[in-house]
Amino acid sequence: MASKVTSTVMRKGLRVLGVAIRAEKAVFTAAVLSSGVYGAMTVASAWALGWATENVVLPAFGAGETAAGAMSLALLLILGTALLKALGVAGRRYFAGVMQYRMQARSRRDVTRQYLRLPLAWHHRHPTGQLLSNANADAEAAWAPLAPLPMAVGVIVMLFTAAVAMVITDPVLAVVGFLIFPAIALMNLVYQRRLSPLATRAQQLRAEVSEIAHESFDGALVVKTLGREEEETVRFRAKAEELRDANIAVGRVRGLFDPVLEALPTLGVLAVLLVGAARLESGAITAGVLVQVAYLFTLLAFPIRALGWVLAELPRAVVGYERIHAVLSATGSMEYGAAALAADGPARLRVSDLSYAYGDFTVLHGVDFEVEPGRTVALVGPTGSGKSTLVQTFVRLVDPARGAVLVDGTDLREVARGGVSDVVSLVPQQTFLFDDTVRGNVTLGLPISDQDVWQALRLAQADGFVSALPSGLDTMVGERGTSLSGGQRQRLALARALVRRPRLLVLDDATSSVDPQVEAKILYGLRDAAAMSSASTVVVVAYRMATIALADEVVYLEHGRVADRGTHDELLARCEGYRNLVTAYEREEAEREALESDEEVSA
Repeated sequence: MASKVTSTVMRKGLRVLGVAIRAEKAVFTAAVLSSGVYGAMTVASAWALGWATENVVLPAFGAGETAAGAMSLALLLILGTALLKALGVAGRRYFAGVMQYRMQARSRRDVTRQYLRLPLAWHHRHPTGQLLSNANADAEAAWAPLAPLPMAVGVIVMLFTAAVAMVITDPVLAVVGFLIFPAIALMNLVYQRRLSPLATRAQQLRAEVSEIAHESFDGALVVKTLGREEEETVRFRAKAEELRDANIAVGRVRGLFDPVLEALPTLGVLAVLLVGAARLESGAITAGVLVQVAYLFTLLAFPIRALGWVLAELPRAVVGYERIHAVLSATGSMEYGAAALAADGPARLRVSDLSYAYGDFTVLHGVDFEVEPGRTVALVGPTGSGKSTLVQTFVRLVDPARGAVLVDGTDLREVARGGVSDVVSLVPQQTFLFDDTVRGNVTLGLPISDQDVWQALRLAQADGFVSALPSGLDTMVGERGTSLSGGQRQRLALARALVRRPRLLVLDDATSSVDPQVEAKILYGLRDAAAMSSASTVVVVAYRMATIALADEVVYLEHGRVADRGTHDELLARCEGYRNLVTAYEREEAEREALESDEEVSA
């Protein structure tokens, strides 16, 4: 069973190497040629040393002197082979590095592009830590064998050249030396059989440690406010210790086999010296021949290890490549058409018999309604009624399982890539700001003038606090906007959407942290067509009665269905579920305000 697993890993590993070789043919060829030069010059250096021993060293011992010409030629031979060998090493390492880093960069780009292509529903099923591991640790592991690969190929050239040279020099000593190669091959086979499952486990644990670390850091606020630091530390420590033990197990195997693999060529040298000494004494060979063959084996000891390095990295490479391939082959990426949406004027939104499910759980059932251009519609419903999922379909973060979302009569699935985001903007519940300036967070790199930025900030009621910041638009807001309040972050996120002059603006409870008075100003501004070069159609997920009352129409959702629709007053009069919901929010807010007032009086 273990032999079968090892064989499978070997085949998969060679296929992974084949992918890289086909992708970087020219660079790989240059690396192998450089390695071949190194291998050939290694053998040539042994021949040069043997020639120098025969023609310079031994005559010097015998006659007490040596010819200047022979000394000069020996020096040139040794220096020449050393220089060419050094050039071979430099070329091999340079081109191997270029190949490895290009493949790693290509994998990271491909994985990242795939992340962007895949719908939000796919991301919901995959933790962020795992995705980071795919783009980083797995990309590195997949192509780690490329660094020693050209040297390993050069070793094959070297072994073939050395074998020919030894056979030509002395067939008997060559046979003695060749006995060591089957032993090395057997040791490498045993080495891989032991190392493969351990390396695979270690690579998997790296991803799991990354997942826990990212989750803990991303949820730092929850961890600290609930006093869960110790529990998170214990959880991370347990997985980190598993990774430590797995890496130690890998190191233990390497520590056991490395000395043996290093010793085998040395044993070959000793065998050659023992047999060679007898043949030298009988006059069958000269001292130069013995030195040449023995020196070849001393040189081969280190390069032979390159084969072991490649084989040692193959299990990790297979795991890393398969994890990357799982992302790249993931289905569910969105298909796009060639249709284009109009650039100006408020949009007409039509939701036609829309259903959506998370796995086996359906959250939206046959939702159907229309929003006239330039109108403001409030989506209202209890928690879990599907409001956030519904608005995600408006900007095509997800596609409905059935039905369609149409803007100006065009199904969003028929719109060209990027066409939806050009005319539709979503301000989500969770506000995210980059560790950048106010300007950078509003424009996100688009060539937008400061005048337009300030206009969007005024419309979002954010110009006042931005003007008061130390550097205005150039003020750094910190990671996730930590230097700003929740309401300020929401208004910057709203300005980010408004500066793009969307024809359809979707607010998913995007003003919940803003004062009711400020929220009213924002919504009144959005309804004022003069505030922008073109007015927007606005869909807002709302809870406050004051906010809902500003909408032209209300769509009330219950259990993923449209339970009723009409004006705020109409729904208050005829829909009990709606009335109970909005008045409950009003009572809660009134109680909170009363409590705050009592606390101020007591103080």
